[in-house]
Amino acid sequence: MPHLEHLSIHGFKSIRKLENFELRRLNILIGANGAGKSNLLSLFKMLSALSWRRLQLFVKIEGGPDALLFGGRKLTASIEVALSFGTNQYGYDFSLEPTADSVAFSAEKISTMSGTSAWSGGSGESRMISALVHKSHERDEELVFYALPHMRSWRVFHFQDMSNTARVRNQSEIRDNVRLRPDGGNLAPFLRQLREHHPNHYRRTRDVVRLATPYFKDFVYRKYQNPGDNMDLEWYEALGDHPDTVFGPRQLSDGTLRFICLATLLNQPEYLRPSLILIDEPELGLHPFALTLLAEMIQQAANLQQVIVSTQSAELVSHFEPEDIVVVDRKSKESVFRRLDSESLAGWLEDYTLGDLWKMNVLGGRP
Repeated sequence: MPHLEHLSIHGFKSIRKLENFELRRLNILIGANGAGKSNLLSLFKMLSALSWRRLQLFVKIEGGPDALLFGGRKLTASIEVALSFGTNQYGYDFSLEPTADSVAFSAEKISTMSGTSAWSGGSGESRMISALVHKSHERDEELVFYALPHMRSWRVFHFQDMSNTARVRNQSEIRDNVRLRPDGGNLAPFLRQLREHHPNHYRRTRDVVRLATPYFKDFVYRKYQNPGDNMDLEWYEALGDHPDTVFGPRQLSDGTLRFICLATLLNQPEYLRPSLILIDEPELGLHPFALTLLAEMIQQAANLQQVIVSTQSAELVSHFEPEDIVVVDRKSKESVFRRLDSESLAGWLEDYTLGDLWKMNVLGGRP
C-alpha cells in the first residue's frame, strides 16, 4: 500500500493550523506535556472511526464538538483535514462543522489518478465512505483499494494500564486473536495464534523478550483447548529450582508486560500490522536496555510500515536520527510541529546525543 505522504489539519483540538506536513517512514514526536502530541494521535483515532462509520460515537466519547474544535465553536468554525497517499497520487479532504451536539460534513473530496469527486455536506456520516463501501464509481474503487484499508487499520496503541483489573492481566477468549488490541487486552490468544500459524514471528517475539527479561523462558502453550475457552498469559521461568512451574500475568512486572505487548506488536507478520503504527508513550516502566531493544524494533518496523511514536523519553530519542524527530511546541495555545535536520545540529552531535540536546533545551519541546 502507498504510505500517507502529507497531512494538513485546521482547527482540530490544539492544532489550529498544520499545513502540508510531511510524514516519513519514521516519526518520533517529542514535546512537553500538553504540547499536542496526543492530539495528533487522536486525529488518527477520528479518521479510523470515520472509516468505520462511527464518527458520531467518537465525537460523543470525546465530549462533543466543542472539545474537538480549536478553542470551541466560538473561535473555530470547522475542522478541515487533507490526506495524501502514494507520492500525492491519491487524496481525501473533508471539513466538519459543529451541530447542536455533534458534527456534520460540510464538504468532502477524493482525488485519484482518474480524477476528482466532490460532495457537498449536511450529513453526519461520510458520503465518501458510503460511496467506497458501495463502490458506486470506478474512481471510488481506487480509494477502496488504497485509502480505506489504511484508515480502517489505524489504531493508537497505548499499553499504559497494567493494573490488576487491566484486560491484559485477565483471561481472554482464545478466538479473540485476529488483531492485537490497542490496550493489549487479547495478548495471550494473539501470541497463541502467532505460535500456531507464524512460528518465526513468534520466536522473534519470544527471543527479544528473553533479552529484556533474563528470567523469562517461554510462554506456556496448552495444545488442547476449545475455541470458546478463555486463557491467561502463562509463562515459564528460565532459572529456578522448579523450571516447570507455571506463572501467570500477575507475576509479571508492569514494565515486563508492557515490553511483551510492544515486542508482539512490532514483530507480528507484516499483513497483520496496521499500515501506520501509532504508539503513545511506549517507554513507561522500561529499563534502559529494554529501550535500546525497543528502538531497534521500531526502526525495523519502519522498514515495512510507517510509524508514529509519541514519547517523553530522552533515552529513547537518543537512538534515532534528527530527521526522525518531530518537535511539538505549544505557542499561544496552539501546537506547532517542526522536524529536525542533521545539518543544523551537526556541531552539537559531535559531543552530545539527541536526548542530551533535548534535556538542554537545544531542540525545543520543553516546558
